[in-house]
Amino acid sequence: MKQNFLWGGATAANQIEGAYDADGKGLSTADLLPGRDGRQKYFSAPVGFLQESFPYYPSHVAVDFYHHYKEDIALMAEMGMNCYRMSIAWTRIYPTGVEDEPNEAGLAFYDKVFDCCLAHGIEPVVTLSHFELPLFLCKKYNGWKNRELISLFEKYAKTVFRRYQEKVKYWLTFNEINSVNDLPFYSGGTIVLPSDNQNQVGFDMLHNQCVAGALAVKHCHDIIPGAQIGCMVHYAPIYPYSCHPEDILTAQQFSRKRERLALELQVNGKYPFYAQRMFSEGGAVCDYPKQDLTILEQYTVDFIGFSYYMSLTAARPELQLSRTNGNVSMGCRNENLQQSDWGWEIDPIGLRIALNELYELYRVPLFIVENGLGQRDELTDGTVDDIYRIEYLRKHIEQMKEAIADGVDLMGYTMWAPMDLVSNSTGEMSKRYGLIYVDVDDAGIGTLKRYKKRSFSWFKQVIKTNGKDLNL
Repeated sequence: MKQNFLWGGATAANQIEGAYDADGKGLSTADLLPGRDGRQKYFSAPVGFLQESFPYYPSHVAVDFYHHYKEDIALMAEMGMNCYRMSIAWTRIYPTGVEDEPNEAGLAFYDKVFDCCLAHGIEPVVTLSHFELPLFLCKKYNGWKNRELISLFEKYAKTVFRRYQEKVKYWLTFNEINSVNDLPFYSGGTIVLPSDNQNQVGFDMLHNQCVAGALAVKHCHDIIPGAQIGCMVHYAPIYPYSCHPEDILTAQQFSRKRERLALELQVNGKYPFYAQRMFSEGGAVCDYPKQDLTILEQYTVDFIGFSYYMSLTAARPELQLSRTNGNVSMGCRNENLQQSDWGWEIDPIGLRIALNELYELYRVPLFIVENGLGQRDELTDGTVDDIYRIEYLRKHIEQMKEAIADGVDLMGYTMWAPMDLVSNSTGEMSKRYGLIYVDVDDAGIGTLKRYKKRSFSWFKQVIKTNGKDLNL
């Protein structure tokens, strides 16, 4: 690895902070989601969802980073992490999104977090919007379907750039922005009506977020000279199920819609040659204001941040094949790969493929900002013997090193996650990702005490040797 390689961990505000209504924070769309059974059906938000209530909301307490941030950052520093990818909760800064003035208590909280990071030699890598939107903007505008959100996001972005210009030099715009087609509510705060063309709504939401992200790039460069700001997508190599030409074509089209369209807009700044047909075959129209297209072209990102958990396999539609669960998308079962307890296929070589594909296509620096394994952990004698997590991370880091040897320009690696947190996909605590065990269960019951897992000391060794020593 190069000497300035960024080693760290990654989290999201709505999955760790808790304190969902503290110090003037407004409600976000994430604050309405239940845990466990049925959670995923609300990612697309059926009509009537906003009127439903649930016995437990995992984001309300989460792992209470809001009151434990000093302890958690000190533990990250003990591991030797030199960066920490985190997100700002928009609703801590503008509780409804439409206020003229920001909430000072929210701004002050992140001042303290960033100061604590910097005091420990940790560079904050900050995501502006990570799967949470002020609930008011969902109710008033139906989320990112509405162009009004572009200017509101622009105001929010300028506010945090100005406030933290001396403290944060690495930024990301939207988390997994290419998920908005599949998860209109969770990723975009939009409820799709039965009368809507879901393809049109999804493309419009993506377009609006990309324009807002491009404006954030502009203001970041204007306000913080020398800062770097990237996009963030979920990325998985799409394998054809077989060498049948229709499987190969299906995989290509799947990748273009689910992954590459968003990258073309943010990295190359324009709609790709295949966009018109993609839109028309979905019954949608690719007809956006010229001024939007100019903004996209002028303000492209400095790097690509991406999450990698698994590859996906695509087959021609007429094949009846078993499916597998993924973070956002679903693909066909790949019999060549093992699965986690939650059905996520484990494919370390796929990370090398992903890195090579992305760098070959876009030739900008890359940053792996999420990669990890969710498993059930057993706390015994104050620790967890999570050899399975070490094996997972070790094999992926090995392939990351192979990609660097291939010539890929890689900025850093932030694994998901330093500490246990609420699972995004299931709302559970029992699906644990951390190198640090947090004593809280799926009902939010526990002491919140932190314990170092076996993987904690292993990752410390990896960082200390800059990736050279991956031994157990």
